[in-house]
Amino acid sequence: MKTSLYKVVVLLIAAVMLISACAPAAPAVEVPAVEAPVAEAPAAPAAEAKVFRIASDATWPPFETIDETTKEMVGFDIDLIKAIAEEAGFEYELVNVAWDALLAGVSECQYDAAISSISITEERKISMNFSEPYATAGQVVTIGVDNTEVTGFESLTGKRIGVQLGTTGDFAAQKVEGAEIKSYDTVDLAFQDLMNKQVDAVIADLALSADFVLKNPDKIKLVGAQFTDEALGVAVCKNNTELLDQINKGLAAVQASGKLDELKTKWFGGVK
Repeated sequence: MKTSLYKVVVLLIAAVMLISACAPAAPAVEVPAVEAPVAEAPAAPAAEAKVFRIASDATWPPFETIDETTKEMVGFDIDLIKAIAEEAGFEYELVNVAWDALLAGVSECQYDAAISSISITEERKISMNFSEPYATAGQVVTIGVDNTEVTGFESLTGKRIGVQLGTTGDFAAQKVEGAEIKSYDTVDLAFQDLMNKQVDAVIADLALSADFVLKNPDKIKLVGAQFTDEALGVAVCKNNTELLDQINKGLAAVQASGKLDELKTKWFGGVK
């Protein structure tokens, strides 16, 4: 019985294999190629305009000072750098910096430039560049209204002289024989001591000194003539000749348009 059943199973398997061998092969299915999407390169970010850091010591009216109402820097230099930047097409931010730090900062290129009634001197040219001159200045002597001994720079021998540290007024005072020189971080402190009779005289720029006298005519007065002639310029980091060129370009346009003379009249009146 087992033998017969076995033969039947073998015959059935053989038949199935024969039928499978004779069946036609299934046609191959072609899969259409799909192109991978090409990723678009991200757009390059727009280049940001360079914003130059320009320092100023806002303790030197009418060149630069702080408006007590708005707490912003105002003055001749502030208006001038704005006009220069508009003509030349560059952006900037003003930084209020103490005088010594201002000069050191431009020398070390911590600031791109500085505008702060800076006299152009050969010594300063060693460590910084200067724009073309935009104004002239000179040192004068201011004394108390009741002082009859001091008549000018030549009569300062042996006197107590107040100056702002590191200024051309300071350099001039160093040449006075026997003088007792008191240096201040800001020039307003020197004038305050003059009005309090802590010093006999103050040496500073004519326009600045005249501004203090106009505000305190009952306490101080100018005496003698201006005894130096100095050119003022914008100080620029030695590494930034591009900015120097832009400033000179803007300054030339401001001068040609008459805007520079307008600013001098606005801030200095008859004193330039």
